[in-house]
Amino acid sequence: MRKTRMAATAAGIALIAGLTACGGEKADGGNGSGGGGNEAKGGGSALQGALAALKKASTATDKQHSAKVEGVNKQTSQGRTMSTRMKGAFDWSGGGMKGEADLTMGGGAQSAKAIYLPDAMFVQPSTGVPGGKKWMKYDYDTLAEKGGASGAMLKDQMQNNNPARSVQLVLASGKVKALGTETVRGKKTTHYSGTISVSELARMQSKDLSEKDLQALEQQFKQQGLKKEKIDLWIDENDLLVKKHEVAKSTDGATGIDATNYYTDYGTSVEVTAPPAGETTDAAGLMQNGGRSS
Repeated sequence: MRKTRMAATAAGIALIAGLTACGGEKADGGNGSGGGGNEAKGGGSALQGALAALKKASTATDKQHSAKVEGVNKQTSQGRTMSTRMKGAFDWSGGGMKGEADLTMGGGAQSAKAIYLPDAMFVQPSTGVPGGKKWMKYDYDTLAEKGGASGAMLKDQMQNNNPARSVQLVLASGKVKALGTETVRGKKTTHYSGTISVSELARMQSKDLSEKDLQALEQQFKQQGLKKEKIDLWIDENDLLVKKHEVAKSTDGATGIDATNYYTDYGTSVEVTAPPAGETTDAAGLMQNGGRSS
């Protein structure tokens, strides 16, 4: 139970930042969102055009190495939904994600700051953490060791993921359709949509997971009733990702996410450092002590 709670908490923080994608939505006949459009099967040249456009977007977004991100994440667990707003900046140029963000939860009732580094993330709740410290540390190696397959997947995503990966996932699936042009925050964009099975998504998204962990995740998804995830992308005239919307829902609706993120100011400078060790509590140790600081 403790390892599951630790991985789930950290995963929620990562989802808020728009860094990960994992879950499922209720099956809708295998066509993604709605009918019509240019489907992966029988779409012909229209499909090839969509795939070619996304390939350009993947390359252009990845080359930027950094961006400002703003979004809303609605995460449902056991039938209860928590909404979190996020605003921050992230850099993926060094082989792992680094950045910082301001988080607002529960309609403004709670807030926190988060720092992301290639080996760990740190969260500073406005209410503080047990033991009088300011920051909670989630070490990725510890999550992988103690968090089971979920913890291993979180580590993999936090160290290998970036906004371009969302484009690459839809591209690699070959299951995409173009839904036309739309204006997003003043920018002219083309809207693309794809629906991917959760098991397929986990295998495409994860670079370093073992076969054992992948099989454990697939079993976990099956037990939770998770089947598919729908990813919508909006690409601007410079071939850059400007908006992403992910919907993932279990068959009974008790578990899932509905996350929307906006990306701006590509190439922005991001400089972050870890909080002082004396101001930090390790999440793994806290969980082992039943929520009490040692």
